[in-house]
Amino acid sequence: MTDNTMQVDSPPPLSRAAHNAGMAAYRTQGQRLAAEIGNRGPLRLTDDGALHPDIQAAYWRHGYYIFEGVIDAAEIAALRADAQNMLARAPTGPDAKVDAQGRPALGLDYARMPYRFTRPLADPWGGTQLLGGRHPAQMAQPRPDADAPEHVVFLMYSMCQSMPSGLRLYGHPKLLAAAQSIDGTDFVPFNDAIFVKQPGLGGAVAWHQDGVTHWQSPNWDEGIHGFNFQVQLYPATVGNCLWVIPGSHKLGKADIKGMVSANGGSEQLPGAVPLVCVAGDVTMVNRQMVHGSFANSSEDLRISLTFGFHRRKSVLGQKAALSVEDSPAIYDEQRVFDRSAVIQVAIDARHRAFPNEPAFAYRPFAGLEDEFRFSPEIFDRVIRDYNTKDLAI
Repeated sequence: MTDNTMQVDSPPPLSRAAHNAGMAAYRTQGQRLAAEIGNRGPLRLTDDGALHPDIQAAYWRHGYYIFEGVIDAAEIAALRADAQNMLARAPTGPDAKVDAQGRPALGLDYARMPYRFTRPLADPWGGTQLLGGRHPAQMAQPRPDADAPEHVVFLMYSMCQSMPSGLRLYGHPKLLAAAQSIDGTDFVPFNDAIFVKQPGLGGAVAWHQDGVTHWQSPNWDEGIHGFNFQVQLYPATVGNCLWVIPGSHKLGKADIKGMVSANGGSEQLPGAVPLVCVAGDVTMVNRQMVHGSFANSSEDLRISLTFGFHRRKSVLGQKAALSVEDSPAIYDEQRVFDRSAVIQVAIDARHRAFPNEPAFAYRPFAGLEDEFRFSPEIFDRVIRDYNTKDLAI
């Protein structure tokens, strides 16, 4: 019996330029919707140090907020210098041990290598079982220009260890006040990661929801998986920024693969908005939001320092998940305390650099401040390899 079934080949990937041009209408539509929603402005606190109720209401309604002009130009310059130093000291590829100048790469002595690579314009997680299978549908992967390298840095980790300015940023009093307002006075950290979207090369992050632990919890609500800040070191443009689907944090576990299928197989999902920012803006995004970013076929660089926080009760007693899911760890009191100590050290490091700025009072370490002052000894004990104790759920 002859098999007359014809195999239909997938169309070849678009060129970088064609992909960029093909996003134009979608970007315009997204910007229009973002303007209608608003949800952006200064990071305003009340007299008692809480995030302004209007901002809290807007965040819980839509699942995100853009704080404008939080980080001043001098601090952005320091953060850029440290981030660019990390990039310059990255290994030349996933298996390399030296950087582009032939020096030993940064992180060879770390417990975890602080770099993750991808092929230019690729989507390394979409359609795979990586990270708990939370990226079920792959983004378009355009064809990079002929002179593109084989691999590019996609993510960098260990911000608080590798970037002195990053540790200081982690103790920012207004950002910590916002975290306390959303997650409670006993809030705890999640992790941090630096997203690098190099012009015409940066990889995609497929549509996903961050949390994997609590979807079936009887205590599930729209804040149970915490939130992330993203501090923008360069403009986050409509061509390279994070996109979110407003309100999706309220709807439980999304069928993202079904959403893409219902959209004719296109990853340009309807109702999404781009989080366009200038350098110094900070986005706050609920981890249950459906969100992602497209391959950076634009000519704009984005480097975003991303760090998140949880309610303590969401973390305590849970098993390690996501990037640390191969660990048998349970988040007991000691694990939570040890990882949270990074916040207290960061507060002191920041206060030493900005003595005229009010220092945040982190309630879980009240009375313990003198035991977690920033010093070489405390750095080695608390900050070195701190990301092996991340609290991922």
